[in-house]
Amino acid sequence: CLGTLLPFAKHDRKEFAMMIHRTGDRPSQAPSSEYFTGKVRFDPVVSADDPSPVKMLSVTFEPGARTAWHTHPAGQTLFIVSGMGLAGSEGKPVQVLRPGDTVWFAPGERHWHGASPDCAMTHLAVQTAVDGKTADWMEHVTEEDYNAGRAE
Repeated sequence: CLGTLLPFAKHDRKEFAMMIHRTGDRPSQAPSSEYFTGKVRFDPVVSADDPSPVKMLSVTFEPGARTAWHTHPAGQTLFIVSGMGLAGSEGKPVQVLRPGDTVWFAPGERHWHGASPDCAMTHLAVQTAVDGKTADWMEHVTEEDYNAGRAE
């Protein structure tokens, strides 16, 4: 028993309970078309009901779907799970994203991300809420910006 090996453990710790969110317990969500172009689906991994300010979503973009321009007050990490995606950061060439790639956007970095024109893409998006806010949304990405300087 852990209490026997570490007698302080049972006295100095709050009681914690493991939480398991089973598949299907939290329904998929369609984000606002104000912030996205095309068909996109969110599946919460770590959501607002958790005590941590860290939020994580599994986001699936159908071909050609993408976010609007946006920033994150504490930055954002993307982990590409499947498909092929694109990401753009203001003033830089569009980057191709493949499964296993990890992308970091710095706090306040104006950027967008989504699927390639012909292939869906799923990524895990991790961001931290600052004063309850995880993103500041801006205008939609134009076709010109979406296709600008895409490196293959």
